[in-house]
Amino acid sequence: MPISFFEHINRFTNLTKGDFDKVLQYFTIQTYKKKEIILSAGSKCNFNYFVLEGCAHMFFIGKNGTQRTVQFAIENWWITDHLAFQRGNITDFSIQAVDRTTILQIKRDDQKKMLEEFPELERYFRKIFEIAYGASLVRMKYVFDYSKEDVYYHFTESFPEFAQRVPQYLIASFLGLTPEYVSEIRAKKRS
Repeated sequence: MPISFFEHINRFTNLTKGDFDKVLQYFTIQTYKKKEIILSAGSKCNFNYFVLEGCAHMFFIGKNGTQRTVQFAIENWWITDHLAFQRGNITDFSIQAVDRTTILQIKRDDQKKMLEEFPELERYFRKIFEIAYGASLVRMKYVFDYSKEDVYYHFTESFPEFAQRVPQYLIASFLGLTPEYVSEIRAKKRS
């Protein structure tokens, strides 16, 4: 069961309920249908997104036309093209709802104002980014060190919440595998 946004923030800060109510005024809530685009490649990245419910993935289309997932976000995870968001630039990535997804979104300028008003949230975002960066380094280690089959097993065993709810073709895309290869791995395990 996901914790509330207030509880999530207070895992890393000591924000009062009154201050949290003020923080919430910087956000808008949005719900997206399954497969609906939240952010399109080629558009300006104006928002940072916090998933309240559901699942989203960030991807790009490779030169050969293949969709490559680079990040997932489930409940209590943030997702955006951070570089484009911080710079106010055009993004090369798209973000799509994997299933019905409800998010809190905050505009770039509003996030700056919020952090000025509530500097303790700088610590919150720093901790969130440290965790995300560390996870991306571990992912790269597994990609370089493990066989493709081991990468798949490690992912599905370490993140069963994804393996149960995310379509296999998206897991394959995230791990740099083909959907056909993932089917082969799963068939081999069943036999």
